[in-house]
Amino acid sequence: MPEILVPDNLKTGVTHPCRYEPDVNPTYQDLAEHYATAVIPARVRRPRDKAKVESAVFVAESWILAALRNHTFFSVAELNRTIAKELIKLNNRKFQKLDTTRRELLESLDRPALKTLPTKPYEYATWKNAKVNIDYHIEIDRHFYSVPYQLAREQVDVQMTATTVEILFKNKPGGQPPKKLSAGGLYRPS
Repeated sequence: MPEILVPDNLKTGVTHPCRYEPDVNPTYQDLAEHYATAVIPARVRRPRDKAKVESAVFVAESWILAALRNHTFFSVAELNRTIAKELIKLNNRKFQKLDTTRRELLESLDRPALKTLPTKPYEYATWKNAKVNIDYHIEIDRHFYSVPYQLAREQVDVQMTATTVEILFKNKPGGQPPKKLSAGGLYRPS
């Protein structure tokens, strides 16, 4: 896994673009934290921020599309198998100005620098904001969850996975340490 990801400055991934401290979507940020990587989106209208990737995509598209332009495919699986074969040829082809291949560069430069993947797979989570009612409950997807009475009328962040509902209070920079509550209002120390 790389240490830094440089994606496009997409609206679904970056909620507030900023050159120095972009505000990344909470689910996207969770993914980055799970894989111990940083997300630094490319600046808007700055193609040089990811020029190597853009040129590599152009080369791959040109090489593979040129090889497939006179073929007719009758299934997506057949197309994917042919693209995979062409991609292997492209990666084993020598560069014009270097006496090496993409495959050799991957094995000698990139692979030693990559971190290993975590043993536990990433669990997708969605985030919602909720206001605690005066009866110390919040409603999420037509289910009610109780929280400590001190949080009445407060805004909380709710993180939902397939198995867990986590309720966080003031989980913002400069705020107090978050209080993590499991479903049913049981306090879980962070």
